[in-house]
Amino acid sequence: MNALLILALVIAVPLLALLALLFLFTWRTTRKIEAALPPAGQFVDVPGARLHIVERGRGPAVLLVHGLSGQLGNFDYGMIAPLSRDFRVIAVDRPGAGYSTREPGSPADLRAQADTLAALIDTLGLEKPLVVGHSLGGAISLALATHYPERVGGLALIAPLTHPPGEVSPVFKAMTVQGALMRKLIAWTLVIPMSIRRREQVMNIVFGPDAVPADFPTRGGGLLALRPSHFIGASEDLIGVAHSLPPLLPRYGELRVPVSILFGREDRILDYRMNGEAFVAKVPAARLTLVTGGHMLPVTAVDASVDFVRTAAASLGDAVPA
Repeated sequence: MNALLILALVIAVPLLALLALLFLFTWRTTRKIEAALPPAGQFVDVPGARLHIVERGRGPAVLLVHGLSGQLGNFDYGMIAPLSRDFRVIAVDRPGAGYSTREPGSPADLRAQADTLAALIDTLGLEKPLVVGHSLGGAISLALATHYPERVGGLALIAPLTHPPGEVSPVFKAMTVQGALMRKLIAWTLVIPMSIRRREQVMNIVFGPDAVPADFPTRGGGLLALRPSHFIGASEDLIGVAHSLPPLLPRYGELRVPVSILFGREDRILDYRMNGEAFVAKVPAARLTLVTGGHMLPVTAVDASVDFVRTAAASLGDAVPA
């Protein structure tokens, strides 16, 4: 028994020491990230969440909804400034992303996220905004228009998730952890070291074939995704969408708002045929525009993305001419 106890201590003590060092490294790195990239906007309380938003400009409302593991900085990299010249632009950190928080125990499925956006629209007094959803934000925008059609003027979806993928991208595999305790352990020990180690591989998938802008970690808020809270929130999102997206598909035919879709032909995260063409087959009135590029069009193709949003807004009859 003594020998077994000694063996257990020999194994446990170094392991605990390693975990402590990883935790300390994560804590210190997180503090540095938050000091360098503090909240850029204001906070709005809605049921189940405290939302961080950036609001600029006047005119018809445009609501920007980011994707999985993203945050509003993905839009603030280049899209918000030009759009705010003619529109009232609101970009939101979804619950658990960026500086927004989700109340413990609150669901993260598509309906719950649609509920959150509907509450935000009501709180801010937005009148039928054009909702711009990128990636997972596209699926959430579709859920919003399905469950709250009276709140939405139209949808402009950039590289949207519209159909369940055959498999989870390698970029997001680590987020498929089901247990909350294991999720927290990974977030506070392994995420930052592994993200640093795998950065080139991950960015090649997320941005490729487009180049990653050198200032994306700061100007685009990329560093915020390294924080433990962000990983936990993204993991909850991924688990939530897995069971809530399939029931949404049969309801696409019920959509009564204009839907425009912009996709990069070389997207390495979501295939335009499965998520663009297949959607248009279900909703013939939807418009699909294909361009050369990858998944992060709001960052790598700012002009094309802004023009796409302007065109979608003009189709509603509310836009100021560009």
